[in-house]
Amino acid sequence: MAARAMWKGQLRLSLVSIPVELFSATRSGARYVLLDPEEVDAIKLETKKTLELVHFVDVGEIPPLYFDKPYYLAPADELAEDAYRVVRDALRTSNKTGTGQLTLRGPEYLVAVKPCGDGLLLETLRYPDEFRKADKELLEVAAALLERKTAPCDADAFKDNYASALRELVKRKMEGKSARVEVDEGDRPQRRGDNVVDLMAALKKSLEGNEPKKAKAPSSSRRSRRKSA
Repeated sequence: MAARAMWKGQLRLSLVSIPVELFSATRSGARYVLLDPEEVDAIKLETKKTLELVHFVDVGEIPPLYFDKPYYLAPADELAEDAYRVVRDALRTSNKTGTGQLTLRGPEYLVAVKPCGDGLLLETLRYPDEFRKADKELLEVAAALLERKTAPCDADAFKDNYASALRELVKRKMEGKSARVEVDEGDRPQRRGDNVVDLMAALKKSLEGNEPKKAKAPSSSRRSRRKSA
């Protein structure tokens, strides 16, 4: 079954308007509440039918913290393809990301549009007031850690640990083995008296490259000396 467009409207760049359709770039198992068209139409916003790219920033200038969910932005028909390609290629050549606002299923979103392969990728962004204000020193240490760990994107470097653990659990149950999982206390982060992880200490430790050391079990000779004492 062909994917169903989540939104149809115009992509506007100054005086140029291009008919486009929006498709989800991710899969989700969440449930949706259906609204009658009359209920949605009761809210009159220009961004309900028009996405105007009003500002342009260099690719990479938008902090990753702002990005929320990706969508594919596709031309609505063959007549729109030429203008669509011009906008895509112009963004790619100038290394820019276009930003604007879009009303999608009720709320008005801040969005970013950038080239992706042969098409355009639209990503919804969080508004600044959605963030909690963070401590300046924490941000500086965290930023330094991110800079140190920056590397080319490689999704193959990650694995689904939950799925692996679940398969191992099923295997152990089928073999009649214990499903109990032992947790090494030495791997737990240090906590302050108020049971809150000392984030600053953890970040600084990570930046220094020092991993917490596991406590070693006493040797047999030490155990014998303790018994005799």
